Amino acid sequence: MKYLIAFFGASAVLLGALGAHTLAPYMEASALNSFKTGVLYQLVHTVALLAASKSTVPNWARYSWCTGIVLFSFSIYLLSTDELLGLNLSFLGPITPLGGLAFVVGWVGVAFHNRL
Repeated sequence: MKYLIAFFGASAVLLGALGAHTLAPYMEASALNSFKTGVLYQLVHTVALLAASKSTVPNWARYSWCTGIVLFSFSIYLLSTDELLGLNLSFLGPITPLGGLAFVVGWVGVAFHNRL
């Protein structure tokens, strides 16, 4: 799990820098804001994973956050850059809310882990 957490943290920083310094001049403001939202959620949940790795939070909650990062953040990265990539990735739209739901499930696991 530590390598996955490290990957998520490093890729969030790299993607944030990519968005701010390389992609920003080529993206519409709404697409750039979406990209930044993906980075923010990835970073927040990476820090949560790091904290939870030394706690009694159940593994399923941690894996739920990992799933959320992949489904939510990575689908947003692709959706917000599809025009730059010359692709139509609109089919990914329904995946993003599933990632958000996975984040919520992970947080429910934190709240109720002693009761479940």
